[in-house]
Amino acid sequence: MTNSIAFVTIVNEPDEIPLARRMMDSIRAFGGPMSACPIWLFETDPDGAPCGGLAGEGAEVVPLAVPDARRRYFFGGKVCACAEAEEMAVSAGVRSLVWVDTNCLVVQPPLLYDLGDGCDAAVRPVHIQNVGLRADAPLDGYWQRIYRAVGMEDISATVESYVDGQTLRAYFNSHAFAIRPGKGLMRRWAELFEALVRDQEFQAAHCADVRHCIFLFQAILSALLVNVLDWERIRILPPEYNYPYNLQDSMPPERRAGVLNDLVTVVCEGRSMDPAAMDDIEVREPLRSWLAARKD
Repeated sequence: MTNSIAFVTIVNEPDEIPLARRMMDSIRAFGGPMSACPIWLFETDPDGAPCGGLAGEGAEVVPLAVPDARRRYFFGGKVCACAEAEEMAVSAGVRSLVWVDTNCLVVQPPLLYDLGDGCDAAVRPVHIQNVGLRADAPLDGYWQRIYRAVGMEDISATVESYVDGQTLRAYFNSHAFAIRPGKGLMRRWAELFEALVRDQEFQAAHCADVRHCIFLFQAILSALLVNVLDWERIRILPPEYNYPYNLQDSMPPERRAGVLNDLVTVVCEGRSMDPAAMDDIEVREPLRSWLAARKD
């Protein structure tokens, strides 16, 4: 398993460095059979946010030059990093390329990110609707242009957003996901992102607001996965993966996790992970002591 799976992440700013260290440490501590897998960390600002110190902690630091057109977008570097990592993965014989944002933690072995022979991608539905399009709503200009870019008119596949329970045209969360490198999906994602960022008419008409601009990368990825892959080969991960602890207060009570240790991967964006301050979820040993030693 060690040679067939690689984890990938990115650091753009100095405050992401300690998050990256904690996320990587969590893979090593709680990844089980995946704990020794390679971790490729892409560094976009070696002067302002140098990551050399993380190389000795289990990561291979890879310099990344992000084109200006993509750098203006908050997640442009992520798209570039995935495309570069895909090329590295093909050369290295990796069969499951696993992206994990620095604001996530692994708290149990994330075995379903191992695609094996039966799947080409493993993803979670989005947490909230955001820019997603309801399944019963007419196609809007934003999604129509994205679908046309990837080569289709519309889709029938749907997902349910976990927190607000909306039935949407397939729209996936991107905090952590796995893809099969040989499919070339990440390279195509970068090409489409570049094209739509440069499409001034589309940008002016449909990306003038912050949300549609920021989440363009995720909308393109969602459409691309559904268009290129057979639906049966997309593994829809269970709620224990990419669990949105950052949205715990917004979640229906019946969907809230009661014990952090029961989850697999956790999104902690904007939330303290100091167990002494976590009064809305139980944290048991050994995770409790591990987090306390790395509290925010």
